[in-house]
Amino acid sequence: MTIEDDDISELFDESPGLKAVAPFLKLATSVHWFRALGEDPDRRTVDIARAYADALGFPEADPAFLADWEEAADAAENTEINSPAWEAEEQLRAALTDDALDVLDEQTLEMVMTHVATETSEAIEQAAMEAAQELRIFDEEFVRAVSGAAVQAVYQATLAAITGADEDHPFVLRFQLFEKGRWPIGVIGNSFLIF
Repeated sequence: MTIEDDDISELFDESPGLKAVAPFLKLATSVHWFRALGEDPDRRTVDIARAYADALGFPEADPAFLADWEEAADAAENTEINSPAWEAEEQLRAALTDDALDVLDEQTLEMVMTHVATETSEAIEQAAMEAAQELRIFDEEFVRAVSGAAVQAVYQATLAAITGADEDHPFVLRFQLFEKGRWPIGVIGNSFLIF
């Protein structure tokens, strides 16, 4: 264990604002990432997707589960950076970051977020490569896109954990979709596209 790991463990134990991070990190490192890509969703997955769209402010966006990776790739390419849904997520991220900085100083927050990313990103990338092999997807961009989305979801959910966000917070719900083995791509028009 490095000194930084010792520092992180001590922080997790002693800081009230970080009490929820250690259990979340344990959960995030045990997720079976991308195991249900392209499969028909179960009722719980559909419910989580609807709750996410509602909580993000897009109740008219029906969950649309994509059956193959080419549809998913097209959808990901068409997700606009400045779309209303992207803007809504960015506003939520900024608000949670401000709330986290009420609990932690900037250096501590950065150290915690770096630690979480380091602990989870390798498993996420490995799972993305395995999913690509299983689905016979010979596209490095696909692996980068799903990995990046999952790492972002972990980052967002960590902010939610630090700030004590409710279970119905969009970032908590988005992470739950990844827990279910999915890749929530984004809200486009009246659809919430999910692979």
